[in-house]
Amino acid sequence: MKQFTIIVCYCIFAFSNAFAQSSDKSDIIEKDIKALQKFKVSGYIQSQLQTGQQDASLLVGTPNENSDKSFNRIGIRRGRIKFTYTEGIASGVFQLDLTEKGIGFKDVYINVMDPFVKSSSLRAGIFDRPFGYEIRYSSSMRETPERSNVFNTLFPGERDLGAMITLRAAPSSKWSFIEMNTGLFSGNGIRQDTDSRKDFIGHIKAEKDIHPNINIGVGASYYNGSIYQGTENVYTMQDGSFVLSSDQDNIGKYAKREYVGFNAQFIANSNIGKTKIVGEYLYGTQPGLKNSSKSPNSSTQIIADTYIRSFNGWYVLLSQDLGNLPISALVKYDLYNPNRNVSNNNLGDATGTGSADVAYNTLGLGLVWWANKSLRVQAYYEIVKNETSVNLEGYAHDRKDDVFTLRLSYKF
Repeated sequence: MKQFTIIVCYCIFAFSNAFAQSSDKSDIIEKDIKALQKFKVSGYIQSQLQTGQQDASLLVGTPNENSDKSFNRIGIRRGRIKFTYTEGIASGVFQLDLTEKGIGFKDVYINVMDPFVKSSSLRAGIFDRPFGYEIRYSSSMRETPERSNVFNTLFPGERDLGAMITLRAAPSSKWSFIEMNTGLFSGNGIRQDTDSRKDFIGHIKAEKDIHPNINIGVGASYYNGSIYQGTENVYTMQDGSFVLSSDQDNIGKYAKREYVGFNAQFIANSNIGKTKIVGEYLYGTQPGLKNSSKSPNSSTQIIADTYIRSFNGWYVLLSQDLGNLPISALVKYDLYNPNRNVSNNNLGDATGTGSADVAYNTLGLGLVWWANKSLRVQAYYEIVKNETSVNLEGYAHDRKDDVFTLRLSYKF
């Protein structure tokens, strides 16, 4: 009986010990699972073939090696991988871009939600500028291969270094359809900050389902910043010509950079499929160089004369699903006029203007095949037209710069 009691006690002890170890392992596994749930990896790859007329600028590969012939290039337009870790009300985000050109970073920021209703937030680091609709619309979902010319010129790379506050009412509030974003940014894109001045960006939008199958949205944006003046020469437009102000006091001062934008969206689902209409209009003042109206995307303060231009630009996009087919047809028209005070044959040496003052418009026609929720194929042809001037070399006629893009995208 004593031996039996000892055996039973031993078995109970062994079972209890095994159960405790098993329980400890289960707790560890559960903790590991909870930790992994806080960590998310996502991304997308865009591989494409582009063909262009002899004057075209393609976004993969090297420039045209034969200036009198059409050419083609293949490449990885975007290879993004994004890491997000969330703990409580805070999250950290890193996004890298991996292509045949090398590895670079796109997003590095901290996002902190308000601890009460968790609908407002503070974001600091490198992230998309809160201006308009198209900048913040992910390239993994956008119907066209690239953003509009006006945005690519004014906001190269889309991102900037700064801090932003997002304000929005609780989801249960009747005002939850309104969102406001305000932030201060370096103005140099993703490069190092170089001075104590900061650019202000503000955006307010309202988006609401007015019917179970209809969504509408409107928004307004404002940008107030500056660009360093590297020399004593500053050119401004007067009576259709650039007029020079040459003064040593101009060196080291900052020319005003100011944009105003409006956007609207309409999305409806019906028997013919999803219909989407998007449009934006921008105008303002853009300091640039003699041969470029592009915003800076560098921490280097350029030592060159400053040319101040009044610009405007806009686009409208129509995308239509083809019934129940996983195919969308789209048409887009965009225009960017870098200098509203001069046009056509007034462009040229007589007015001090050049290639940076030429307006462009683009008509894009395309198809998108949504093979599944991750895989899609885009075919898009851009008919590019420029202003012409017999007084500006290279622009007496429309340049041959149409582009066709065939893209295979995978999102994960």
